[in-house]
Amino acid sequence: MYEWTNNEWFATSSYVILIKPLRIAMIIVVAMLIRWLLHRAITRLASSGSRASMPALLRPLKEKVAVTAEEGQFIPERRRQRAEAIGSVLRSFVSAVIFTMAGLLVLGELGFNLAPLLASAGIVGVAIGFGAQSLVKDLIAGLFMLLEDQYGVGDTVDLGEATGVVESVGLRITTVRDARGVLWYIRNGEIIRVGNKSQGWAMVVIDIPIGFVNAEEAVGVLKTAAESVAAEPEHQTEFLEPPDVIGVEQLTVDGAVIRTIAKTTSDAQVTIQRELRRALTEALDASGISERIAASRLGPRSAIPPAWFNGPENSSSSIGDQRPGGAT
Repeated sequence: MYEWTNNEWFATSSYVILIKPLRIAMIIVVAMLIRWLLHRAITRLASSGSRASMPALLRPLKEKVAVTAEEGQFIPERRRQRAEAIGSVLRSFVSAVIFTMAGLLVLGELGFNLAPLLASAGIVGVAIGFGAQSLVKDLIAGLFMLLEDQYGVGDTVDLGEATGVVESVGLRITTVRDARGVLWYIRNGEIIRVGNKSQGWAMVVIDIPIGFVNAEEAVGVLKTAAESVAAEPEHQTEFLEPPDVIGVEQLTVDGAVIRTIAKTTSDAQVTIQRELRRALTEALDASGISERIAASRLGPRSAIPPAWFNGPENSSSSIGDQRPGGAT
């Protein structure tokens, strides 16, 4: 620098006023370049999540094992949302790590002693870790929930005390609105089990008591009615398998109970269940079995004791006089 400028002060101070700023600028530029490259890779990885051939990292666990075509069904829009959520988390994590390292390198170039700073950061990190155990637990549980695709927005789930439709999914909180309209905020770390009623297929199970009428006749009537529902054009695509009347499921004091099952898509479970109940009830009524079911049942017993049981006199002679036939 002295040979270039013939300035002794500038040559002596060039390391401070020229080299250090250039090194700091280079650290920042390299950090931004690495961040851009990693963000680009994560974005491409997340964008491929909505396609049929997706990376194993973003593939739900249930699709990594050998399953049938019906069991491996998924909703592309839901997969896209899940991939974007995972991509957002990864981008935020990458940015935090890169800029933290770049900041430490810049402080080192400015002459700061990083050893006490790192030691203090370690102590503070341990203290925060002990105080924020539940937060870390929620974040880790939320990340694995997204990776495993346990549930998504719009799914009907059973999370224990809260059962309803998922309205939002985050790394820390999942919100579920139940059938009464109550919005539940559930920490992901507190979710022990998840029952998802919207993934893959669903099973409709209908039990109908038939009293003491002929079971074979009732099974034939119910089977014809169930097959007629499956043959309707608006419901043909909602049945994954033909409905089946499997026969007598149990025997009670009121007679036999016939079970009807049907494998349907998860979205159509409630609709198909109502349609089958309507068709089966109408079929029993049209065949005359409903009247025989009612006739085969015992009549209801009165909850009020007969007059002779609680008469005004409690003596055996009085009761005997009031009972039918004069019995005591």
